[in-house]
Amino acid sequence: MLTINCTINGRAYKFTLDPRMSLMELLRQHGLNSVKQGCSVGECGACTVLIDDVATDTCIYLAVWADGKTIRTTEGEVQHGQLSVVQQAYVDTGAVQCGFCTPGLVMTSTSMVERFRGKRLTEQEIRRGLAGNLCRCTGYTAIVNAVEKAQLLDEETPR
Repeated sequence: MLTINCTINGRAYKFTLDPRMSLMELLRQHGLNSVKQGCSVGECGACTVLIDDVATDTCIYLAVWADGKTIRTTEGEVQHGQLSVVQQAYVDTGAVQCGFCTPGLVMTSTSMVERFRGKRLTEQEIRRGLAGNLCRCTGYTAIVNAVEKAQLLDEETPR
């Protein structure tokens, strides 16, 4: 067993865990159910969270590697009862169907919107950025529209 310290959605945690445990397993055991178990081999993106602001598949990321890291999940994006600009854009554009892939897509989209703040991404750049997240329901058009809208909402948000 190993002990790690990390920050999840703004709160500090200390965990003692089996070094073979994935970060996905750890997060789900602690009630963060937006982190979905899909393929378990890093192909579908359903388990995507931000680790130090980088979109990361947690199914292939060992929990011990999270020592000293800052982790953000979809649950942590809601602030003071308000959806994040990305979450709101997904709602506004109807970019959600069955919802299984949505949390991972939201976190990947959040990473893109934050990383490219001030630069309007093209449709092709957005599609390339979302390539690690699979969705069987939407056809991606509404998801691309959500990222485009999130960029606009982000520009309007005072800092």
